[in-house]
Amino acid sequence: MDHAATEPRGERSEGLPGQGAGEFRSAHPERRLEDALAAPVVAAIQSTGGYGGLVYLRSRDRRSLVLCVVCGVPRSLLRPWWRVPVGGALPMSEAYRRGEDLWLPDERAAMLRFPQFTAALPYSFAHAYHPVRVGGEDVGVLAVLRSATREPVDELAVREALREAGRDMEERLTDFARRMPGREGPDAVAYGIDYDDQPVNVRLPTPSVRAVEVGIIEWDLDSDRWSGDDDALSLLGIRREEFDGTMAEVEDRVSPDDLYELRASRREAEETGQVRARHFRVMDEEDTRVRYRPLELWGHVVRMEGAARILVGALVDAAGGLTAAEAAERLPDGLFSLDQDGRVIYANRRCQELLGSELEQLLGHYPWEVLTWLHDPAYEDRYRAAMLTQEPVSYMVRDPDGVWLGFVLYPGVHGLTGRVFRTNAPAGAEPGRTLAPVGGVAGAPSELVAPTRAGALYHVVQMASVLTEAVTVRDVCRAVAEQLLPGFGAQEIALYTIREGRMYLLWESGYPEHFLDAFEGVPLDANLPGVHALTTRLPLFFESPEALVNAYPGLALDTMRAWSFLPLIASGHPVGSCILGWSTPHRFTPEERSALTALGGLAAQAMERARLYDAESAVARGLQEGLLPHRLPAIERMRTTGRYLPGTQGMAIGGDWYDVIRTGRGVALVIGDVEGHSVGAAAVMGQLRSAVHAFAASGRPPQEVITHTNRLLAELETDVFATCCYIELEPATGRALAVRAGHPPPLLRHPDGRTESLDLPGGVMLGVQPDAVYPVTALTLASGSVLALYTDGLVETPGSDIETGIEEVRLRLAHSRTDSVEELADQLIRTARRTEDRPDDVALLLTAYDWAPGNGT
Repeated sequence: MDHAATEPRGERSEGLPGQGAGEFRSAHPERRLEDALAAPVVAAIQSTGGYGGLVYLRSRDRRSLVLCVVCGVPRSLLRPWWRVPVGGALPMSEAYRRGEDLWLPDERAAMLRFPQFTAALPYSFAHAYHPVRVGGEDVGVLAVLRSATREPVDELAVREALREAGRDMEERLTDFARRMPGREGPDAVAYGIDYDDQPVNVRLPTPSVRAVEVGIIEWDLDSDRWSGDDDALSLLGIRREEFDGTMAEVEDRVSPDDLYELRASRREAEETGQVRARHFRVMDEEDTRVRYRPLELWGHVVRMEGAARILVGALVDAAGGLTAAEAAERLPDGLFSLDQDGRVIYANRRCQELLGSELEQLLGHYPWEVLTWLHDPAYEDRYRAAMLTQEPVSYMVRDPDGVWLGFVLYPGVHGLTGRVFRTNAPAGAEPGRTLAPVGGVAGAPSELVAPTRAGALYHVVQMASVLTEAVTVRDVCRAVAEQLLPGFGAQEIALYTIREGRMYLLWESGYPEHFLDAFEGVPLDANLPGVHALTTRLPLFFESPEALVNAYPGLALDTMRAWSFLPLIASGHPVGSCILGWSTPHRFTPEERSALTALGGLAAQAMERARLYDAESAVARGLQEGLLPHRLPAIERMRTTGRYLPGTQGMAIGGDWYDVIRTGRGVALVIGDVEGHSVGAAAVMGQLRSAVHAFAASGRPPQEVITHTNRLLAELETDVFATCCYIELEPATGRALAVRAGHPPPLLRHPDGRTESLDLPGGVMLGVQPDAVYPVTALTLASGSVLALYTDGLVETPGSDIETGIEEVRLRLAHSRTDSVEELADQLIRTARRTEDRPDDVALLLTAYDWAPGNGT
C-alpha cells in the first residue's frame, strides 16, 4: 500500500514533542505511519535520557524489518541497517522474534549476545529494544540509544519507559489501521502496519534560544527621514511618541564608533539599490552605565511616485548569531560544524586555511569527499564513532604537505562541532591512521587503532556468521535467501548449481509460478546472463530492463526492473549462479557491487562444503538404515512400533538402536545407545545389535544375554561404552523379565491410564566392567498396557535435568487418548522435536500388550 495515498478521515496532531499519549490531539488521525510513531519515540528518548531512537516495522513479505522512523541519529550512518532480516543475529530481530524486551547496557553486553552485530558496529553505546504490538500481534520494534559512559540508568526504568511508549504507539497505530479506507471496525487491527519505504527522520526538540527580534523600517533617501514599526523603534531604543523621524534622532542612538557604518549603508543603497548586512551598535542606558546592542540592517530600494527612493528593509537584533560568528573567527584554531548527516554547515577562516579549502567548496559536502587526503574510510569512521557514542573523539591526520593536524569532534543530537589545529606527530605514527581518543578530548594519544567501516562489512560478517551454521545445501540456500533479499531490498532470488555440464535450480523465491521452468537444465554455452556470469567468472549488473534486453535480446523477463547475476566460485572452480531481482530500477553503488561479489564467494564456499556434507550424509544414512531393523516381526497379542530421530548435529548417524527378537520363551524387546555420533559408533552399534540378537535367539535368559554382550564389548577394546534395556515378554501371559544396563528406565501405562517410570535395579554401562553383574526384575503386563522403551535423546534437554524430561514424556503418554499405536509413537517423538538444538539421537520402541481399539480412550 502507498501510505501517502491513504485518505485521512481527520487528523490527530502530534502536538509538542515528547508529549504523552492523549495530549494536544485534534480529531484527525495520522496521515502516514511515521506520523503515528514520531511522538512516542521522542517521548521514549527523553524519558530514558537517550540521544536516539529507531522504529522498525515488518515488511509486507514478513522477511524483513524495515527502519521506518529514526530520531536523533543520522540516517546515513544506519544505511546498512535500513532493512534487516527477521531471522538475523541482530538485537532488533531477536526482540521481534521473541516478542520480548532486550537491554544491552554497553559494548561488552552487545558483544556477548550479538558478536556479528558488534563487529560491524564497534562502538560503545547502550541500546534497548521493545516489541511494537497492534491487536496482540507483533508488527515491529522500538529501540532507544543511550551513551554508555554517562550517568547510568536503572534497567527497570528503561523498560518501563519503553513499555509506556509502546502502549502509546499501539494506540496510535491501531487508530491508524482502523481508519484506513475500507477497513473500519475490529477486523482492521494490524492491517497496513507494514513498511517498505525509506526511513523518515524526526528531529529531537532543540533547546530554547533567545528569540530574534526583527523590525521593519522605511528610509526615504531623498528627504533622509526614517519611519519604522514598533519593533524597529524598540530595537533603536526610541519611544514612538518622542520620535519625529529625523536621521539625527537615529544617529543619536548609534555608537559613535559605528556612525560610519550607518551612513555607509545610505551610500550603498544609492549605488547598488540594496543594503546587505550592515552592522552597528545602539546604546541603552542602564542606571549610570551604557550598554551596547548589535543590530543588523538589510534592505532594498523601492522607487515611489514622485521619484522618491525608499529603502525598505529589516532591522535585526544580532546579539546572538553575530557575536558567536565573530568569536569563532577570532579563535587561533580552526572551528567547523557538521549537520546531523555529517555535511559541513560552517567553517571559520582559520579552519579553511588549515584544510586548504574555501568555504564554498566545503559547505553542504562531507569533508572526506571534498578533501582527497581525508578519503580514507577511517576518518568517516571517527565521525560515526562520535555520533553513535555521543562522546568526544580525537585523532590526527597528516595533510598533503606533511603537516600533522589534530582533530577533536564534539557530538550532539543535532550535529557535531569540530576543532582542528596544528600538532606534532607522535612517535611511530603513520599517515592514514586514526588515533584512539584519550579522555574524550585531544591529547597525547597512547595507541593507534585500526579503523572499522560499517556498511558492506556488516553484510559480509553477517552472511559469514549465518553460513557457518548452515549444514546442508538446503540450509545454505535458505540462509543466502534470508540474508540477501532483505539486506539489499531485492524481491527475487534464484540459486543454480552445475550438474553434468548443465544448470539446475536449487532454490527460488519471489518468481511467478513456472517462470523458471524454461531455464531448467540449460547447457553452459547458452546465451543467458546467469550462465555468462558463471563461465566468465564476472558478476553482471543491470539497472533497468532496457539494459538487460539490449545485452540479451529476446530474453524472457518478468516484472522485475533491475538484476544482478553473481558467479558462485569455490576454490577456483565454478559451483553455480545466484540471480537477484529488484521490482524497481536500482542503482548499484561500487560498495554494493563489491559486497554482492564478496557474498557470492561466501555462498559458493558454503554450498560446496554443504554438497560434500550431503554426499557423506547420504552414505551415513544408508549405513544407519542398514543397521536398524527394516520391519518388526508381527507378534500375537502385541502391537509394536519403533521410531528413530537423528540428532541436529553431525551426519545424522549415531549409535542408538532398537530391536524385537523372537526367543524360545517369547519375545525380547531391546533398546540401546552407543556413545558418540560417528560412523565408528554406528559400527559398534551394529556389532552389539548382532550379538544381542544371536544371544537372544539362542534361548539364553535375559541376564546372560546382557552379561555376554557386556563381556564382548569390553573385549572389542573400542574405548566406547553403551547402555541397554532388555525385556523378555511372554505374550500368552504378560509376564516379563527386565534387565537394565545404565539405560533410562522404561515407562509403563496401565489400562486405567495410570503411568509410571519403572524403577528397575540395574548395572553399569556395557563395556565398563567385563565381569559386571546385572540384576533381573520380574514384571506383569495387564491387557491394555503400553510399554515405552527410549534412549536419553528423548528426555534430555539442554539446561534441564533428565528427570524433568522423563516426567514430561510420562505425562504425554498418560494423557494421550489415541487408538493408534503409530500415532502414539509420533506424539511421543514430538517431545524431542520441540527442542531447537537437540544434539542427540532418539530411539523409541513402543509396545502395546493385548491392546484393541478403544483401550486408549
